[in-house]
Amino acid sequence: MALGNTLIAGINFVAMLLSIPIVAVGIWLATQADDSCVQLLQWPVIAVGVAVLLVALAGFVGAFWRVPWLLLFYLVAMLVLILLLAGLVVFVYAVTLNGSGHLAPGRAFQEYRLEDYPGWLRQRVEGPHRWNRIKECLRSTAVCAELNRTYGSAQDFFDARIGPLQSGCCKPPTRCGYTFVNPTYWISPISSAADIDCVLWSNDQTVLCYSCSSCKAGLVANLGREWKRGDVVLVVTLVALIVVYATGCYAFRDARTQELFQRYKQGYY
Repeated sequence: MALGNTLIAGINFVAMLLSIPIVAVGIWLATQADDSCVQLLQWPVIAVGVAVLLVALAGFVGAFWRVPWLLLFYLVAMLVLILLLAGLVVFVYAVTLNGSGHLAPGRAFQEYRLEDYPGWLRQRVEGPHRWNRIKECLRSTAVCAELNRTYGSAQDFFDARIGPLQSGCCKPPTRCGYTFVNPTYWISPISSAADIDCVLWSNDQTVLCYSCSSCKAGLVANLGREWKRGDVVLVVTLVALIVVYATGCYAFRDARTQELFQRYKQGYY
């Protein structure tokens, strides 16, 4: 039984290590400008990661110091967390499945339209109350200011592969026909009536296109891109966690069988 408990303790230690990439994904999302403004996914991910750590720690203590009720708690709670993590993985995949950008004429980057992004994620950012809060947060970041530090000429900017958030929020849509001065300053629109965003654009560096539909679309697209990256890590961690849990269940059952066998040999039964 001592060997079985040692094995179970080792398995739970591995489960504790697997909480690290889950928490790391949440922390990484929290450091991204758009995710820190929206605050949708990072805290649930961090909470799941911390819960996995605590439950695995309980299993480790229960196995190392032979506390049966802690082992039973570990088996039940870890199963719940695995199902919760699996649900989170599927949810992220489902809400980031639809939508894509459109390559702007004469540009290396893509532009984004809100109507291309139906569903839950769009609803979380589109409402006036939510968007006003998100917009104020985005203004306080260096998302747009760093474009001016990076691209000095029009051709450099047009050849750049800027992200969806910068494409949607920091410049007017290409179809408006504005003339480039710098990445966040444009003049002499050819067709202001082409889109409502053409009218909403302002060279005021605190306004820019933060009220544009293209900014909302760019935010949704950027969130989707980051969430997909995080989801890949969560999927790999989930598979590893399932393998570790299944191994732990087998080791626990084998240890219980050996214990009963030893008791039988010693005349307890």
